[in-house]
Amino acid sequence: MATDADEAPLLADEPLRPGSCSRELELREFRDRYVFRSLDGGGAFAVARADGSLHPLSPEEAAAGSDCKVSKIYGVAGMIRLLAGSYVLVITSRKDAGSYGASTVYHANSMKFLCCNEAIKHLTSEEKRDEAYFMSLLRIAETTCGLYYSYDRDLTLNLQRASKLAAGRVHKPLWKQADPRFVWNRNLLEELIETKLDEFITPLIQGSFQTEQFTLKDRLVRITLFSRRCNRRLGTRMWRRGANLEGATANFVETEQLVEYEGLTSSFIQVRGSIPLLWEQIVDLSYKPRPSIIEHEEMTKVVERHFHDLSQRYGDTMVIDLTDKAVQQRQMTVCPTFFLLQQGDEGNLSNAFAAEMQNFPDIRYVHFDFHHICGGGNFDNLQVLYDEIEEAIQKQGYFLMNSKGEILLDQSGVVRSNCIDCLDRTNVTQSFLARKSLDSQLQRMGALSSAESISQSDIINDKFKKLWVEHGDELSLEYAGSYALKGDLVRYGRQTLPGLIKDGMSALSRYYLNNFHDGVRQDALDLISGYYTVSKSSSSPFQIIGFESAPKVSSCGVGNHSWWDHCHNFHS
Repeated sequence: MATDADEAPLLADEPLRPGSCSRELELREFRDRYVFRSLDGGGAFAVARADGSLHPLSPEEAAAGSDCKVSKIYGVAGMIRLLAGSYVLVITSRKDAGSYGASTVYHANSMKFLCCNEAIKHLTSEEKRDEAYFMSLLRIAETTCGLYYSYDRDLTLNLQRASKLAAGRVHKPLWKQADPRFVWNRNLLEELIETKLDEFITPLIQGSFQTEQFTLKDRLVRITLFSRRCNRRLGTRMWRRGANLEGATANFVETEQLVEYEGLTSSFIQVRGSIPLLWEQIVDLSYKPRPSIIEHEEMTKVVERHFHDLSQRYGDTMVIDLTDKAVQQRQMTVCPTFFLLQQGDEGNLSNAFAAEMQNFPDIRYVHFDFHHICGGGNFDNLQVLYDEIEEAIQKQGYFLMNSKGEILLDQSGVVRSNCIDCLDRTNVTQSFLARKSLDSQLQRMGALSSAESISQSDIINDKFKKLWVEHGDELSLEYAGSYALKGDLVRYGRQTLPGLIKDGMSALSRYYLNNFHDGVRQDALDLISGYYTVSKSSSSPFQIIGFESAPKVSSCGVGNHSWWDHCHNFHS
């Protein structure tokens, strides 16, 4: 809420702890500059509205002047330089999402770019048109969903990884503690880092944060579901598929299920990610564009790089591939041509993945034809999969520590699940495995006997299902722009008529967004993530490749890229 300068808020009573960033900021808007003043740390800096130059300020300099508008903001998420100057991204409202350990986790409800672009009057007409489009992309970025942060805890590391690091690291600035893979605004923070404005640097994590609690044996149990989306291949559903040459995959998400009971805390990690081959799915107005595998001499190396990275971070990796293998006769009777195209193309991709995995005998690859085995919406048939991998899952285990921070158990490996989108089938499967692990965790903690399960309590089971349904919806909105499909399977264990209707609406929404909106969303992501860098020394990207003559370039990091992978979608 804006106020006059003479009504500026007082400094917070609680001082800023080492390693933390400012919880509340005062934004003072002058005609020639923006002034950012920490209300709990005492630091301040100014950004010139003419060109976006940064200047650290003393407390006296920050408080000087009264001809300004004053408002409260809740974090600085970074800044980006375009043709006419800089744009500063600030968090304008937040919501308490729960806690991770002893630290509060916030959801960024709204954000805004502050313009420092007075030099726009000196641009050519062509540059002004380009700047206008870039600014429209920033407005899209302002609406990014699923962004979470903490002022005093690094949220990028799961509990097991964090517990293995030196205790002194918590006194470093949050951005120095963070795993850069999971910092959504990593590229936007560079100028703030160079200016050493540590207490103002707020790392954001895109993903999902859900928490529920219930009682067992008159003792409180809290479950937290926290997913972290990787930024190495950030993008939207049809515009980012497969892997790049470095082995990073689209829609790669680490999901951590935390359980707290009687001073014990356990953590169970799963990951998901697009099939780690070089492939794409060019939008062509069809309901389900045909996936295409890109022939490249580095294909096996790409797969190797992907799984080497996983093994370094998580230990032994087991792959669960949920894609369709073969055309099902029962489905062909409904619409032979549609399902032949759908399953035949998906099967080709799945077969290519299985063939590549034969080059890596140390990695267990399990194919589970979800649509065939769980046909008719029978969620319980996932037990067939669990029976096959139960021994390996139990061997990988989960992480457990006590209230003193002493490690009692380690998770020695990870399950990597995928379908085509790594959304619907993947979320249903991960929730099933998470429920099995939750039973084991609670049994080990003494909250359940060896013969008991959370499924025996309707109240507890419903809360667990709600966590995973909302988690699946949030991840789906970030990648596909719509709610997840198959939510009924998680919530009820079967498909319902209202669920079928909801899935139909979500499927239509995905079709519209993929064809008519996601190309521009991808441009916005490419801009803020640094995949494309704006430079006055370069010719206009819109003139290099026009809409009519633009080739359908690959989105996997292979081939001739001149502007965003999606320049041909500029006018759509």
